[in-house]
Amino acid sequence: MNLSQHTCQHSRQRRDPPKCLNPIKSSQVFTAQRYQKLKLKMGVAFEPFKLCFLVSAFLFRPVAGGGVGLFPAQCERIECPSYDVVGSGDGFEIRRYNSSMWISTQPIEDISLVHAGNVAFYQLFDYIQGKNSNHEKIEMTAPVIIEVKPSDGPFCASSFVVSFFVPKANQPTAPSSETLWLQKWGLTYVAVRQFSGFVKDEDVGVEAAALYASVAGTVWSDAIERSHSGDNATHYIVAQYNSPFEFKNRVNEIWFRFDLEEGAIASVV
Repeated sequence: MNLSQHTCQHSRQRRDPPKCLNPIKSSQVFTAQRYQKLKLKMGVAFEPFKLCFLVSAFLFRPVAGGGVGLFPAQCERIECPSYDVVGSGDGFEIRRYNSSMWISTQPIEDISLVHAGNVAFYQLFDYIQGKNSNHEKIEMTAPVIIEVKPSDGPFCASSFVVSFFVPKANQPTAPSSETLWLQKWGLTYVAVRQFSGFVKDEDVGVEAAALYASVAGTVWSDAIERSHSGDNATHYIVAQYNSPFEFKNRVNEIWFRFDLEEGAIASVV
């Protein structure tokens, strides 16, 4: 073990590393021959960071319920950001979100998405309960999203930014916070895959890999690849719609945000 690995391992609280963010284990060797076969099959120019998505697809099976097409029931009861479905394929759909505003945490360094989400939830809940510059209570919305920037190694912390959607009525005068920040999305395209159950660390990377495999080679793949290059290659979002106390009909999603010129959409639909 080199010095950087040793420092990364022992500078964090010790917990079993989540398979989802670093799926290659020492006992599961991904050979060069298998890698070449995968390149030929997918027809994609790989970068080292992207490989984690595809290795996940080969080493693990997506959890039951993966796909698209289920409208979250929560969005009939509480406010959700509006969108149009502009395309779909086997196991995914493409959404166009209108401009939206989110109240977000600072990046949280952790080896567990679930633990980071729990820590962040209370910061965001305090904000909507009035701990903000306007001392204003704000309605709960859905989904809660977690932007994931995976780490480079299995014993290193990943980075998570957790956000609540700001209701449209509050957006013009959205209050600020000393510890949180407001981010505004313009017109946004998102590739989406749905999955059910309670979100677990070992599931999210597998579902992200399944979404990546689903969109590869489609008319949307070039735009997604361009937006997920360099440092953004393996970034994705986990969206959760349900209260933690609901045990039936749970809806979660993996999102890949990407840019697409408005005039270009006719050529891919």
